[in-house]
Amino acid sequence: MHERDDRPRWLVLVVRVPAEPSRHRVAVWRELRRIGALSLGQGAWVVPDAPVFADGVARVIELATRGEGEVLALDAAGRADADAARVEALFTAERAEEWAEFVADCAKFDAEIDKEIRTRKFTMAELEEEEQSLERLRRWYRDIKARDIFGAPAATEAEARLKHCADRLADYTEQVFTALHQM
Repeated sequence: MHERDDRPRWLVLVVRVPAEPSRHRVAVWRELRRIGALSLGQGAWVVPDAPVFADGVARVIELATRGEGEVLALDAAGRADADAARVEALFTAERAEEWAEFVADCAKFDAEIDKEIRTRKFTMAELEEEEQSLERLRRWYRDIKARDIFGAPAATEAEARLKHCADRLADYTEQVFTALHQM
């Protein structure tokens, strides 16, 4: 079989874990979702064959084995250019959904800052809570960015929204310190 070097390489994971106890299947499923694996249906998943996915794949195999299951890992590439393009498009579409959810959470963060300013809630406790929220957004951004190896178009907007959130927090921080030092 002749393979082209410019096609993305994939790792297909065929996962079988006994139905009971269900916690093992759920743990495997959660890990597959966490690493951004694309479900092909009936226990078949695919991730790009890239180093960023290696630790997650190892965790999937360990969790399945712990649950008395197994994972069959296969190297793959699309047989035709259209096949390769389809898997890449499906994988990128899932990243686009993740980016959309991320952008929506950035909007919630923005609205929360608006509410705190509107109600003049300028306390250290509230500031710390908002700092934690921004740090969660930053971690989430890094996680999606690491999985988004094909560069979903929505990543650019997500990056801009995260920067906007950081700017909003900086402004809110100034307002908190100003309010606290006026007392």
